[in-house]
Amino acid sequence: MINKDLILEDVDKVKTALKNRGIKDIDIVEIKEVLQQERALKKKLEDKRAQLNKVSEEIAKAGNKKTKEMLEQAGKLKNDIKYNEDQYKKYTEALRGLKKIPNIPLDSVPIGKSETDNKVIREWGKKPDFEFKPEDYLALTEPNFIDIERAGKVSGSRFGYIKSELVQLEFALVQFAMNELSKKGFMPVVPPVIIKEEMMQAMGYVDTEKDRAERYYLEKDNSYLVGTSEQSIGPMHAGEVLDQKHLPLRYVAFSTCFRREAGSYGKDTKGILRVHQFDKVEMFIFSKSEDSEKEHKLLLSCEEELMQKLEIPYRVVELCTADLSAPSAATFDIEAWMPGQNVYRETHSCSNTTDFQSRRLNIKYKDGKENKLVHMLNGTAFAIGRMLIAIIENYQQKDGSIKIPKALHSYLSFKEIKTR
Repeated sequence: MINKDLILEDVDKVKTALKNRGIKDIDIVEIKEVLQQERALKKKLEDKRAQLNKVSEEIAKAGNKKTKEMLEQAGKLKNDIKYNEDQYKKYTEALRGLKKIPNIPLDSVPIGKSETDNKVIREWGKKPDFEFKPEDYLALTEPNFIDIERAGKVSGSRFGYIKSELVQLEFALVQFAMNELSKKGFMPVVPPVIIKEEMMQAMGYVDTEKDRAERYYLEKDNSYLVGTSEQSIGPMHAGEVLDQKHLPLRYVAFSTCFRREAGSYGKDTKGILRVHQFDKVEMFIFSKSEDSEKEHKLLLSCEEELMQKLEIPYRVVELCTADLSAPSAATFDIEAWMPGQNVYRETHSCSNTTDFQSRRLNIKYKDGKENKLVHMLNGTAFAIGRMLIAIIENYQQKDGSIKIPKALHSYLSFKEIKTR
């Protein structure tokens, strides 16, 4: 949630941010007016309670000498407080729209109207030059290594069985990422994949109908399945005050993730690129506010280093204002080259959510005598399904076999997968 003070003190900045994000259904001026009324009523409540405390002390001191006027004054103050509390609750309800306001993009984020305005900032690696026409990953692996048909029979569309050597390749990728990132001070974690509704809300992922349509909700338990490990890592320190000497806290988590992909019907419906269930290795950082942009660059450098060690060509894309997720103030994507499809595909993302999530979660750090909100950041180490696709397509051979990247040789007992 954004800072209420920002709306009160610089509403034009918030209006500009909403405009740049392409959001038209939030009346920020009206929200400012309600906030002003709420603040005034809160001050009135505090004054009335202070008066009541003073009168109550006078009545206690007076004992048997308390007067009718004193008792009447106390009774009137109690009635006024009850009335003002009821009014305050109404303002609190009216301010629910605050939760629909996304994070304010950093000044460095390019302004745009759609994903077509995202900015490619660099490319790395030489695209493989095949002496044959490269095939897409499904042509090479279905059904012996990726079985979509049987998964559909058992679970429905957008599921797949990963089989044989591809399973071993998945766990090699996980172990490779964990080892490399542990060297950089990231603590490995296997988090829960079911979280309370209040925690998902605090992370900023179920504020709108569109958000909720993307999640798997367990009504009986009032809980959600996570769509990424960050949703359960972020709330780990909810309600805590961290010692700044321990910051930044860096985690690398492995979990299975679940998404409805509600807004992507008709897109990549076959295969394992866009599925309802997938495994992922995710980085997460809690940092001091002044360090978050530096930590964001660290996340991106870690992602690039992993891709470079696997020798997979990619490009780095800076997302424009209109393409940012609600909690994000700035996001970079990495898109891997997929020669079998002749396109770049997103495989990584890393975002700085500043204090948008920590404000709701109430995660702070002690800086001298002052408690400040931490900044929270997340970044993909490996989205496993997409990395399998990238390896299969970039390392395919003329006979249909798939070579294993050298960086993974020490994690496997084989150096190629024979698919035919």
